[in-house]
Amino acid sequence: MNKENENKTPEKSSKSPGSRKKKYINKFIFQAVKTFFLALLVVTVLGGAMAVGMIKGIIDNAPDVDVDSIVPLGYATTVYNASGQVTDTLVMAGSNREEVTYDELPKVLIDAFVAIEDSRFWKHNGIDTRAILRAVSGVITGNSSSGGGSTITQQLIKNNVFNGGRERSFGEKVERKFQEMYLAVKLEKQMDKKLILTNYLNTINLGSNSLGVKVAARRYFGKEVSDLTLSEATVIAGITKGPTKYNPITGQEANSERRKIILQYMYEQGYITKEQQEEALADDVYSRIQNINTLAKEKNNHYSYFTDALISQVTSAFINELGYTETQAHNLLYSGGLSIYTTQDPSLQQIVDSEVNNPENYPDTKYALEYRLTVTDSEKNTHNYSEKDINKYHSDVLHDGFNGLYTTEDAAKADAESYKATVVKDGDTVVGESVKTVLEPQVSFVLMDQKTGAVKAINGGRGEKTSSLSLNRATNTTRQPGSTFKVISSFAPALDTSGDTLATTYYDAEYTIGEKTFQNWYDKQVYMGWSSIRDGIIYSMNIVALKTLMETVTPRVGVQYAKDFGISTLTDQDYNASLALGGLTKGVTNLELTGAFATIANQGVYTKPVFFTKIVDHNGKTLIDNTAPQNHRVIKDSTAFLLTDAMAASTENNRKFASSGININSTSTRAHLDNMSVAGKSGTTSKNVDVWFVGFTPYYTAGVWAGCDENQTLSDNGGTSFHKDIWRKIMTKVSEGSEDIGFPVPDSVETAVVCRKSGKLPIPGVCDHDPRGDSTYTEYFAKGTVPTEVCDHHTTVTACSESGLLPTANCPTTVTKVALIVPSGQSNTDDSQYAVPTATCTIHGGPSQIIDPNAPTANDGDDAGVGVSPRAGVNHPIVNPKQNNVTVGVAPNGDVVGAAPGSNSSGQSPNTIVAPTKANSNSSKPKRQPSEIKIPETTTASPIKTGPSSKEPDDSDVLHGPGVTPTTEAPRSGPGAHMSTEGPGGQGSPVLIGPGQ
Repeated sequence: MNKENENKTPEKSSKSPGSRKKKYINKFIFQAVKTFFLALLVVTVLGGAMAVGMIKGIIDNAPDVDVDSIVPLGYATTVYNASGQVTDTLVMAGSNREEVTYDELPKVLIDAFVAIEDSRFWKHNGIDTRAILRAVSGVITGNSSSGGGSTITQQLIKNNVFNGGRERSFGEKVERKFQEMYLAVKLEKQMDKKLILTNYLNTINLGSNSLGVKVAARRYFGKEVSDLTLSEATVIAGITKGPTKYNPITGQEANSERRKIILQYMYEQGYITKEQQEEALADDVYSRIQNINTLAKEKNNHYSYFTDALISQVTSAFINELGYTETQAHNLLYSGGLSIYTTQDPSLQQIVDSEVNNPENYPDTKYALEYRLTVTDSEKNTHNYSEKDINKYHSDVLHDGFNGLYTTEDAAKADAESYKATVVKDGDTVVGESVKTVLEPQVSFVLMDQKTGAVKAINGGRGEKTSSLSLNRATNTTRQPGSTFKVISSFAPALDTSGDTLATTYYDAEYTIGEKTFQNWYDKQVYMGWSSIRDGIIYSMNIVALKTLMETVTPRVGVQYAKDFGISTLTDQDYNASLALGGLTKGVTNLELTGAFATIANQGVYTKPVFFTKIVDHNGKTLIDNTAPQNHRVIKDSTAFLLTDAMAASTENNRKFASSGININSTSTRAHLDNMSVAGKSGTTSKNVDVWFVGFTPYYTAGVWAGCDENQTLSDNGGTSFHKDIWRKIMTKVSEGSEDIGFPVPDSVETAVVCRKSGKLPIPGVCDHDPRGDSTYTEYFAKGTVPTEVCDHHTTVTACSESGLLPTANCPTTVTKVALIVPSGQSNTDDSQYAVPTATCTIHGGPSQIIDPNAPTANDGDDAGVGVSPRAGVNHPIVNPKQNNVTVGVAPNGDVVGAAPGSNSSGQSPNTIVAPTKANSNSSKPKRQPSEIKIPETTTASPIKTGPSSKEPDDSDVLHGPGVTPTTEAPRSGPGAHMSTEGPGGQGSPVLIGPGQ
């Protein structure tokens, strides 16, 4: 018994504490897993119930769908001008519902749409799970070629059942997509596949105001839809991806690429053979489209240029602000029964149209030919010809130097007939022909309110407008802006953030960047030397603009400012020096350039140009309210005023401060208004291809462009100034009855007297005795930017009276005169002829006591940098101011400010030059130090007005600023030029003398 118990005890003790712990852990894990799965089951059931409830809620909220609901209603849209008058009614093309039946649809058209839009259309039940998965995969992998997931049925519902609108959240997007899929399945249960496809093809937007394939077939090919070829069918099918971008008239390249893809899909899916694919690709289908388009223009009623621009902006607003597709936007615009209230002022529009189309405003009218000819030969081959073929015939066969313009309409039509005789042979059939002429040069005009951004009037071209949504030179055509862009890309950023002022000077001389040498627009051999930004604006100086951009602003900053000004056409290729001169890759539109200048007129605040104030739907609900303008600040109000003042001076009769015989005048005097203050900038491109003037009054900003559509030079076709006359005539009438309040001067601006050759404080007795006259004037400055340094571009020099060079000991007489310090190694300029001489007298010979001013000196301390330009890297003649034989600060009249020992006021002893602000420490007479030169007190500027020009017989030699008339006082007596100094921004009025006088 005891033995058995002894044997059992060890058996019980074999279950160690570790095994019991393991048992408990296993039990715990089992319970945890059990609980997890139970919870998962509950969550799954609840989640599934919630999902079912959510989906049911989404489906319950889905709109009803039936045969009637998938067809647009067709209410006309009414357009009102700013006076409340009806100007246009927008009605959908083919709104009489000339719908095509399924039996009328050619198989090639059906196959083309199915191949590219929904390859499984005939198999799915409204949604295509394979396409959805493929689209999701494409989004994840970034493969855009994988296509979308929407079926034709879904697209039909999206375009015609839903009213459009941007989904503001991911949840809204999911909800809309679920509803779309649900309704697609529901519709396919109610409607035959053929009927779904027919309704889709009858209601889809196919561009050029064409809704449905029947209208599109007539619009693009002039035939019934049943007669479309494979090639033509793929063109129409290619439009669906984007009716604007892939329009075969205006977007031929994009449509052509899309058409190639469609043909490849049709081949891969077995709809066509390889031979059919190649035959279609070889078809010159786009030439036929252009021919038909020309004929269509002649038959249709047309909207005005303003309404064309309005339609474009409203469509963009529906897409970008409300989230509509292009088709939805088109349907709503043309069949939604909208009321659109525009900004157009009928009286101002009439003024613009009248002057643009007034033949008296064009000194030399020519005619361009717009020609289309389609011929079928005896072998049924089709040949298409245009005015380009006529031009080529002139150059390759006739060799007559024809430039594409005719002196009369009859001459143009006769030339077309002559060319036709060379290409139409016996047995040929003329399928279609169109002969039209276009007036040249052409013009566009934009007039807007700078404060609200409201476009009051536009004109997109002179002559009869023959079609809607056609070429609009005011809003769609891009042209090189020329010198107008100097203000936008160079001078505005320089004044705004780069530390320059209107008085800042750059050295106007031949300027080379890389292999490109730049010159000024006037006499290519004339350069002016030190010239200010104000000069650069008034006289449109190329070199000043280029150096401002390249040495101070940088192209990167210039491009950014241009974009902030509303210019949207800039590219990566525009980050270069040509930006300063408006040499852009794509050019600009008149609308955007006018909007940029309106920013300056609006004290530096950009306001987006708008064509409408409000859009109300058929039920009276406001869809878009445009009364609160979209704006942002681009430049400071002080910068805007400085630019305004300089541009106002460019419309006055000003002449550049220069030697007698050099006549460089302000570039915009022909745009001057006698009844209103005005500021603006002209622009002319290379070879006189484009000319511009963009300017503003206190109320409106307006831009005019003129040029030939095919870039013929204006030098032989009307000249380069007539556009300013058009601008002046329009704005004179626009300004009638309005008070001239001038341009307000902001509190952020003050004035100071400076030297125009350095932009710094003048040296009395020196800067006002420049050989060409008094170079001091009163300038506007942004507060805090008035210069504190004195002029370092003027100095005095003692020279031999006969040779004008530095005197030797043998020179019998010397003269002290004012000279200019100019950079070395530069081309000759107006300043360089008055430069400090560097050679000694060659007439009297003998040893010179003059140290070569170009020799290195041991300057130290305050003497360092004497006579050096404020711009780093420019090499000026440097003079040692520590010589004992110098005369310091001698005015031209011989009054000695400081003289070396042994010298006398007659200047008989040899003297040399120093920078005028440095005194000789050994001089026996008091010298004027910089601290002794009184800095002119700055003052608050008064409002300016640009008044009527008071041109006198000798006004070509008068220099004066905006609102400032030449002085009638007698000139001051004394050596040098006689002149008077005038108000802010004003130029002097000197009686100019030549070199050495």
